[in-house]
Amino acid sequence: MAKIAVYDINKNQVSEKEISDAVFNVEVRSYLIHDMVRYQLAARRQGTSASKTRSEVAGGGKKPYKQKGTGNARQGCIRAPHYVGGGAAFGPNPRDYNFKLNRKVKKAALKSALSVRFQDSRLTVLNAIDLGKISTKSFAEFLGRFDLQKVLVVIEGENPQVELSARNLPFVKVLKAEGVNVYDVMKYPNLVMTEGAVSQLEGALA
Repeated sequence: MAKIAVYDINKNQVSEKEISDAVFNVEVRSYLIHDMVRYQLAARRQGTSASKTRSEVAGGGKKPYKQKGTGNARQGCIRAPHYVGGGAAFGPNPRDYNFKLNRKVKKAALKSALSVRFQDSRLTVLNAIDLGKISTKSFAEFLGRFDLQKVLVVIEGENPQVELSARNLPFVKVLKAEGVNVYDVMKYPNLVMTEGAVSQLEGALA
């Protein structure tokens, strides 16, 4: 098993932790990461864009003028697509963008994403994040001590102190361990995790 240094919020190393090679140090399969990001982004799409066809636009039930004798092209309805106010010929229709990925693929993709951060030395493990109070300034100072920008912070459970302190900081996101996902791990180039969160992920992905 690989080892990683464990720090406190003042950047003092307090111990070392063995982390599972099966979760944090697997062979990175970038195609799985790509598929999982596509899957997550597709699931977010509402798919509610729609336009009316000529049969759905109100009005236009009457033939605009007689068939012959006017010198104009024959017309049956003023709600045809080439008229102003007419229906759309090939407009969008509501659709579902979701597609299926197997559970094993989802797990493997998350392991690959976590391994990218560990292998690139972008993973920082803390024994705990205890600011003493809700303070955006204190949280920003803690990140500054580690020289971290654009960071995903993963905690093991409810921690309003951390969540409220971080919510006004740009490019910082706090997630509980059960909410960790491939998209957010790849979106934020730095990953900070508590020891408890590491253990939870190891148990969930084993």
